[in-house]
Amino acid sequence: MLTVVLECLDQESELAQTLSVLVTGAVEGLVSDVIVLDHGSRDGTSRVADAAGCRFHSEWDIKDIVRSARGEWLLFVEPGARPQAGWIDEIAEYVALNKLPARFTASRGYRRPFFQRVGRTVPPLELGFLLPKKQALAIAKSGMPLAEFVKGQKPRKLSSELIPSWVARTAR
Repeated sequence: MLTVVLECLDQESELAQTLSVLVTGAVEGLVSDVIVLDHGSRDGTSRVADAAGCRFHSEWDIKDIVRSARGEWLLFVEPGARPQAGWIDEIAEYVALNKLPARFTASRGYRRPFFQRVGRTVPPLELGFLLPKKQALAIAKSGMPLAEFVKGQKPRKLSSELIPSWVARTAR
């Protein structure tokens, strides 16, 4: 089972897009819960999270959040990111056979123009980050953002593609 964790700030539409894809993972029995960590949104982020059955926190300690996760694996994604076809089966197989972190492959259909890719530092969670709960508990420190879980890690690359969150942001 998998717990999905997202950090939001006024990203109602992006959150809705991500959650709509995660529904299939919940129906298939892969996604056990979704946790939305909010940084003071003033839009309908909390309503979207509530309607989707997510646990919504506007104040939290990341150590408590990780401890409370129902899944044995955590998937950190940015609001607006959408895993593509095949992600459920691949992650189910990956978590059954592996103990190392992983991330999605960037969607070939949604690539930044060449000159925007050259020399650009990819944000830590742009391709998601899949991590065993035990490892996340060992890393978690009070006050740390989700992106800190990625530091120092050498994640494997999943073959499943992810449409990054910047695609949803540019469509606003």
